[in-house]
Amino acid sequence: MAKGKDVRVTVILECTSCVRKGVNRISTGISRYTTQKNRHNTPNRLELKKFCSYCYKHTIHGEIKK
Repeated sequence: MAKGKDVRVTVILECTSCVRKGVNRISTGISRYTTQKNRHNTPNRLELKKFCSYCYKHTIHGEIKK
């Protein structure tokens, strides 16, 4: 018996500083991570501090749509 909406969903986290400044000239791409969140405990968008390999520092990664 499968339920219509799962409690845990897979989300994609994207670097917010790379998106704003358009990424360095040398690198090509934007730092992205995949993770899971509990829909009931965290109904709003998830933001975590992760390492961005394009900025070479820890930045805030925000949830994006698939």
